[in-house]
Amino acid sequence: MSQSTGPLAGRTVSAARVAALVAGFDRNPAYAGLADALTLLIGDGRIGLDTRLPSERELTDALAVSRTTVTRAYAALRDAGYAEARQGSGTYTRVPGGRARAHDRALLPRPGDGEAIDLNCAAASAPPGLAAAYAEAAAELPAYLGGHGYFPAGLPQLQRAIAATYDARGLPTDPDQIMVTPGALSAASIVAQAHTGVGDRVLVESPVYPNATQAIRHSGARLTGSPVDPDGWDLDAVAVALRETAPKVAYLIPDFQNPTGHLMTDEQRREYATHLRRTRTVAVIDEAHQALSLDGQEMPQPFAAYLPGAITIGSASKTFWGGLRLGWIRSPEGGMEQLTRARVGLDLGAPVMEQLVLVRLLEDAGSIVGEHRSRLRAQRDALAAAISSALPEWRFRLPSGGLALWCELPGPLGTALAAEAERLGVIVAPGPVFAAEGGLDRFVRIPWTRPADELEDAVGRLARAWDVVRGRRGSRPDGPGRVMVA
Repeated sequence: MSQSTGPLAGRTVSAARVAALVAGFDRNPAYAGLADALTLLIGDGRIGLDTRLPSERELTDALAVSRTTVTRAYAALRDAGYAEARQGSGTYTRVPGGRARAHDRALLPRPGDGEAIDLNCAAASAPPGLAAAYAEAAAELPAYLGGHGYFPAGLPQLQRAIAATYDARGLPTDPDQIMVTPGALSAASIVAQAHTGVGDRVLVESPVYPNATQAIRHSGARLTGSPVDPDGWDLDAVAVALRETAPKVAYLIPDFQNPTGHLMTDEQRREYATHLRRTRTVAVIDEAHQALSLDGQEMPQPFAAYLPGAITIGSASKTFWGGLRLGWIRSPEGGMEQLTRARVGLDLGAPVMEQLVLVRLLEDAGSIVGEHRSRLRAQRDALAAAISSALPEWRFRLPSGGLALWCELPGPLGTALAAEAERLGVIVAPGPVFAAEGGLDRFVRIPWTRPADELEDAVGRLARAWDVVRGRRGSRPDGPGRVMVA
């Protein structure tokens, strides 16, 4: 059955572009190596779904291979479900299971969701190199099958690899300070379980990543919001909030804050750390976006360099791929036992296979993350240009990293806009989703995690939705909010 029903059907990719993307493919035998390379390119989105591949003749000339090589490679793609031949039109990319393969019915349960442009989730597709890392890890996995498979602190080699990333950033770290978790949200839950109880106050930024605050609430803690303005952190206000509420824990995102994209400077980190020390507040630092600097800038020192007692949370989901489902905690010295006691009541460790994969990704992080950043930078710039052109009334600061624009609307219409945009096939998250204590309906978050052509299409639909909602101010949209994952 054809999959060419989506809004972006009809795209093409040139033979020269394909030749550049598959350069260096395994030629023993050549047809199999070419088919494998094309499968990875289609699977990770570098060649989009429903894209017409070059004709066999064109690709034969571009690759300087035999016609038989390309013919057999295309046949292998079709047999594996990664291409289909359309009579009189050519060979088009597809994936086994169709577009719905990427959708979870708990997250996109509504009619039409499968064909919508999903900008609710600020997470990108996998970068090149991920499938190869899985293949290498699978070859090593049998060595672990004779044991019980539980590693509550993480595989020792992964603990060492993660610790080395902190060493490289100027924060000496012993591998025993690292706990590997099934994602950063699991890490936040473990920390909250270990350091808060019923009724304890926790200072959180507002706007803030909502799933993290939900994980903190599960411990029974009470949240106190600390506003993050469109221009950044007001540290005088932070000092007042800390002094007046005396929170036990403060949850901060200093690196490309989600959703604003702000990056806290070294001076701000030093000052914030001073305020936290005065109130003896435990700092929980979420570094999920830390590796996603997009403009080549030198990153500030880790927050824990200014506050040695800080607990740091990291994630492989944004740097590599959400499906990897791995995060970690960097504990201050002497703090791991308390975290371990909290952890075993929640889970007994992360999957061994994925940990072996992450070891390999960290070994080659420079090239993998570099290409990932290049793609995200191009998508960011395309999104910003499209919004500036189609929606000049909207205001935003262009972040130097991270994954999303935090757009300020001329009026409190974010929720209404999201509802109208959904009717036009675009799913976005309005500001109130990110509010710790209500409000923020003047904002909407728009990630740049989809291909540029999808983003441009999405902005066109958002512009049409905006024309509708600004003409009927004061109306209330119907329907419940959506589940957010990133």
